[in-house]
Amino acid sequence: MKTIAVTGGSGKLGTQLIKELQQQGYQVVSLDNQRSNELRCKQIKVDLTDFGQVVSALHGADAIVHLAAIPAPLVHTYPYIFANNTVAGYHILEAASILGIRKVVMGSSESSYGFAWAPTPFAPDYLPLDEDHPQQPQECYGLSKIVNEQTAAMFDRRNGMQVISLRFSMITKPEEYKHLATDKPEVFKHILWSYIDIRDAVSACIASLQVEDRGAICLNITSSDTLCNWETERLVSRFYPEVTDRRAVFEGRAAVVSNQLAQDVLDWRPLHSWADHVETQQR
Repeated sequence: MKTIAVTGGSGKLGTQLIKELQQQGYQVVSLDNQRSNELRCKQIKVDLTDFGQVVSALHGADAIVHLAAIPAPLVHTYPYIFANNTVAGYHILEAASILGIRKVVMGSSESSYGFAWAPTPFAPDYLPLDEDHPQQPQECYGLSKIVNEQTAAMFDRRNGMQVISLRFSMITKPEEYKHLATDKPEVFKHILWSYIDIRDAVSACIASLQVEDRGAICLNITSSDTLCNWETERLVSRFYPEVTDRRAVFEGRAAVVSNQLAQDVLDWRPLHSWADHVETQQR
């Protein structure tokens, strides 16, 4: 596995991933609808909703990390967001199948559970929230991620393609931590105080490329702590008192969304916390 194609390579996560892949000795090609002055790799401008362009752009790739998507139910109309995200996902996997590419990493989202963008807020069925929890989105973005995960499962059934869908929580850069309201727990209630440092998101992508024979699987990619300075038991009791199915005792600021399956499958651990960064700045 020498050449990795990264869709959305000009984006927030894509840019950091490409730089790290290059540091580790991989050849990388960025597939995006715009070029980036930050990247020092081959860049191909491509419309992922045009299947011919996708097949052509992926020629020569040994594996794919598909990160390109409209990242929230904002700015565009809902039908456009859903169509763009699902068609692009299908095209990537169909092209991989035709070209004999056996490994794909798909950027999914914790928004697929439904809490983040729900017009009618609701509580989890149980906590900690793991990959078996029902996905119940009320909008087009979360639904598009579920469709892509199901499309990945279809390709695994069809030809044994390994497709690892990473359900990223809010991806955060170190310099952003100082601007986040970690002392106001109500601010991040809708995302269950879940986040992932961009460096840990990058390492999860690379670990997903390196693992073998996992078929189609979905993994929560989140930090091991919450994006709040309250202890987790206090958070849950205050903001989700109706959740009586507690399947673990939360120690300290332990994450409400579990990353245990990702740790087990990928041999991966999140290494960075907003709290460490803020404490360093305060010294």
